[in-house]
Amino acid sequence: MPEKTTNARKSPAGKIPEETRQHYRAAREEFFKSVEGIFPPEFREHHRKARKEMLLAWRSMIDASLERMDDK
Repeated sequence: MPEKTTNARKSPAGKIPEETRQHYRAAREEFFKSVEGIFPPEFREHHRKARKEMLLAWRSMIDASLERMDDK
């Protein structure tokens, strides 16, 4: 019988050298710093608020779905 496989993510520790992972983290930080410099602070603040509103909208949809499940 074939083994069942799962789609669970496995930790890259041990498979990817630590030096490579550190380089990736540093590159990611530098990338985000450079992107921050492109947009004015007002844009970043508006983007943060818009993202929060989207998350609140998803929360209300999930809450409504849970309420409907409880009603049944």
